[in-house]
Amino acid sequence: MSYADYLVRRALQSVPVIFGLSVLIFFISRVVPGDPVRLALGPEASQQQVDALRAEMGLNQPLPMQYVDWLTGVLQGDWGMSLRTNNNVFNDIVARLPATLELTVLTLFFAVLLAIPFGVVAGTNKDHWQDHVSRVTALFGVSMPRFWVAIVLQIIFVVTLGLLPLSGRLSDGIAPPPTVTHLYLVDSLIAGQFGTFVDAAKHLVLPVFALGLATLAQVMRLIRSDMIDENRKDYVLAAQAYGLPNNLIEYKYMLRNAFTSSLTVIGLSFGFLLGNAFLVEIVFAWPGMARYGVNAILYQDFNAIVGVTIVVGVGFVTANFVVDLLYGYLDPRVRLEED
Repeated sequence: MSYADYLVRRALQSVPVIFGLSVLIFFISRVVPGDPVRLALGPEASQQQVDALRAEMGLNQPLPMQYVDWLTGVLQGDWGMSLRTNNNVFNDIVARLPATLELTVLTLFFAVLLAIPFGVVAGTNKDHWQDHVSRVTALFGVSMPRFWVAIVLQIIFVVTLGLLPLSGRLSDGIAPPPTVTHLYLVDSLIAGQFGTFVDAAKHLVLPVFALGLATLAQVMRLIRSDMIDENRKDYVLAAQAYGLPNNLIEYKYMLRNAFTSSLTVIGLSFGFLLGNAFLVEIVFAWPGMARYGVNAILYQDFNAIVGVTIVVGVGFVTANFVVDLLYGYLDPRVRLEED
């Protein structure tokens, strides 16, 4: 099977997954305790007002008809009104999602970029000091809560040393760059505003480190374990017997085989970070979607909760799709198994 055919097949397989996800989200939202109509009108509303709003929202129709109307609205960008902001939930999420995406993508990039060399060094130096350091680092990264790490970083680098900003995406007095992608780093580079780029990057340093430390530890330990397994295989001994440099053997041959098993963790980590960045966003007052979702839960904002759930679910499906594409590229045997 060619790589193009493999790509098309995986894309088509994602369609029923997203459809099933929409069905699941819809029916769960209808069986959870609480009446969205009562939440919208308040406890003092009369029964006549409740019935009128229920008919306006289509909640008096059979569930299959409600699902069709709901799915049509979702596809058209009508995700219902937020009880907290009185805006269309779609518009609220579109305004906040770029901030979370910028934080999540940079966090994942930071974690993988550091996990690869650390994992390779630890795996090729088993039971040496490099391996011991990686174990301590991984234990610290996995066990420390994200919000605690974020607060400690603020105390050290903001309060004590005064090197980095405390919160937000930009410092006071600095205007956001002209909007193109809503990602401040990208938009500031497009506009040639390098001062804004540096300031936005400084605001990202602490949130990215606090959010990505656990992912860095997980990926690093997985790469270490796989590198140890690869080091015992015959092709490594043959390459060493031919006199190939160790760096070439480790990073071109061993790492390619070892990295495939880490892709699943990396893909799941993206969806996890997308939906669970709220602790870091709250500590750093980051105006992202995850923080919006937490406020929606606290205020019982029914439509906003469903909207955030949809975005996170699609994020997981998209991440798994990208992982499948990378699997097919790095390991051609996957495409052969499809045949």
